[in-house]
Amino acid sequence: LGGLSLLAARVGADVPMEACCADGHRMATQHRDCSLPYASESKECRMVQEQCCHSQLEELHCAAGINLASDQDACVPPRGDNASLEAVFMKRCCHCCVLGRVAQARAQSCEPSLMIGYQCGMVFRACCVKGQETADFPPGDVGDLQDTAKVSEAEEEQEDPYLNDRCRGGGPCQQQCRDTGDEVVCSCFVGYQLLPDGVSCEDVNECITGSHSCRLGESCINTVGSFRCQRDSSCGTGYELTEDNNCKDIDECESGIHNCPPDFICQNTLGSFRCRPKLQCKSGFIQDALGSCIDINECQRYPGRLCGHKCENTPGSYHCSCSVGFRLSVDGRSCEDVNECQSSPCSQECANVYGSYQCYCRRGYQLSDVDGVTCEDIDECALPTGGHICSYRCINVPGSFQCSCPTSGYRLAPNGRNCQDIDECVTGIHNCSINETCFNIQGGFRCLAFECPENYRRSADTVRQEKTDTVRCIKSCRPADVACMRDPVHTISHTVISLPTFREFTRPEEIIFLRTVTPLYPANQADIIFDITEGNLRDSFDIIKRYMDGMTVGVVRQVRPIVGPFHAVLKLEMNYVVGGVVSHRNVVNVHIFVSEYWF
Repeated sequence: LGGLSLLAARVGADVPMEACCADGHRMATQHRDCSLPYASESKECRMVQEQCCHSQLEELHCAAGINLASDQDACVPPRGDNASLEAVFMKRCCHCCVLGRVAQARAQSCEPSLMIGYQCGMVFRACCVKGQETADFPPGDVGDLQDTAKVSEAEEEQEDPYLNDRCRGGGPCQQQCRDTGDEVVCSCFVGYQLLPDGVSCEDVNECITGSHSCRLGESCINTVGSFRCQRDSSCGTGYELTEDNNCKDIDECESGIHNCPPDFICQNTLGSFRCRPKLQCKSGFIQDALGSCIDINECQRYPGRLCGHKCENTPGSYHCSCSVGFRLSVDGRSCEDVNECQSSPCSQECANVYGSYQCYCRRGYQLSDVDGVTCEDIDECALPTGGHICSYRCINVPGSFQCSCPTSGYRLAPNGRNCQDIDECVTGIHNCSINETCFNIQGGFRCLAFECPENYRRSADTVRQEKTDTVRCIKSCRPADVACMRDPVHTISHTVISLPTFREFTRPEEIIFLRTVTPLYPANQADIIFDITEGNLRDSFDIIKRYMDGMTVGVVRQVRPIVGPFHAVLKLEMNYVVGGVVSHRNVVNVHIFVSEYWF
C-alpha cells in the first residue's frame, strides 16, 4: 500500500490520500507502531494511514529478517519474542532468505518452484542471487577463483529482482498491485471497483446496487469503500445513536452536562439523572436515592460471612446467635459446642456430640421414648422371649431379672435359670419307712412297698444299666402244685418312671423299653407278643415291637398329651408264643408319675 494514491476523501474534509499514506509511512519508520492515535478526523484518511503504516512496517521487519539470515541460520529474533507481529514478519522473511541461500549452495535455480507466496519468492530469489555473488571457495583452487570472478563480474551487471519489483512501493496501481513477471496486475479493495484504465479504483455505492444489509426501519448511507445503516427515528432525550446503530444512554453526570447544585451529587439514570444531597450517614446506614439514610442489612449483603450460624439485622449493625447446642464465642461471631453432659441431663450415662448430646442406659435399661433422657427398666420377663428365660418363673428386678423354682422338690441350677430336681432318696431327706422303698420322681418322691404274690419269690436286687427293674418276683411253685406249674406267668416286676408334662407334644414319646433275650426270628423259637392289659386311661399309651441289635424289644410310647400331676399303673405283658400257644408270660407293672412341670 506504499503507493496508495486516492485523490480525495468523498465525505468530510477534502484531505489528500497521499498525505494520509505519507503520514502512515512516517509513523512506521519513526515509531515502529501503528496503534498510535491518528491526527485526521476523516474515517477514510485513518483507514489509509493504518494500511500504509502496516505495509511500511512489514517492509521494515522483512528487511530485518533478511539481515538476520545473513548473520545466523536459526532465525531467532534478537529479543527472543516469537509471538509479536514484528517477530512473525522478521522470522518469515529470514526463513525465505535462508531457503534462497540453501538453493544457491546446492547449485539449484534461484527461481522458486514452491508455492511460497509472492513476497517470500522475491526474498528467496534476492538472497539466492546475492549468495552466488559472495560464495566462498577453498584456497588454492585458481581455476575456480577465475571462474568465480567471471561470474561475479557478470552478475554485478544484473539487478536485484526483489529491489526491482515493479510493485514495490505500490507500483502503478492505485490500491493493490501484483507483479506476475510478465505484467503488472492491479486490483481494488472490498467496496471498490477497478476503472476501465486498469489502474484506478472507484467506490461502489452499496445503497444503489442493493448489496447493503440494512434492516427495516433503517436507511442506507454510502461511505467510501463501505456503507452504514442509520435509524429512521431518533433515540429520544437522554440517549445517543452509536456507530452500530443502537441507542445508548447518555451519562450526564460523567459528561458534566447535568445541573445539580454544589451541595448535591449527580446520579445517572437511564435516559436522565438525579441530584441527591451530600448527606453523611452514620456507620451501618447508607443514603438512598431520595437522600435519606437507611439501614444497611449486613446479613443480606454479606450472607454467611459475618456469623457462624445465625445473623440478625439491627438498626445500624447486626447480631450473631447460635443454634441449639452451641454458644457464642468471645469474638461475638463464631459458635462453639456446648458440653451438655456437664449439667447431667441424663438419668444414667451421657455422651457429648457436636451440637448436642446423647443419653444411653446401662444393661437392663432402655431409653424412654417420651423424653429421651430417662432410663426405664426393661421387663425381661414380659419380652416375647421372656417365657424361655427361666424354666419355671421369671421375676423382674431393676436392671435385670431373677429365676425361681417351685418351693419344694427343685433347686436353681448354677446358670441361674434352670430348675434341677432334688433327689430326696439319695440325699436322705425322705420320710419312707424301713418297709418302704423310696422312689425319686420329678419334684418329689414316693414311698412304695411291693410284696410278691403267692407262689412267687423276690429275686435278689440287681443294678441294671437302664434302671428299669425295681422289684422282680420269680415264680416258685410247690411240688405237685399242678395249677401253679400250668400258669404261664413266669415273672412279675414292678418299675417306677417319672415323666414331665411335655409343653409341645407333637409326636409320640418313647418312655419304656422292654428287652428280651430272644433272638430275631430264631429257628424253632417262640414269637413274642407285647400287650397293655390294664391302666391305659384314655388310650394315652401304646406298645410296639421293634428289633434292635438282633433282639426283640417292646417300646412303650406316650401317644397323647398328659398334664400333670398324673399317676397311673400300666400292666404290660410279654407273651412267648410257640405254635400258637403261650408258653410263658412275663408281667411288668409300670408306675408312671407325670409332674405338673415341663422340666
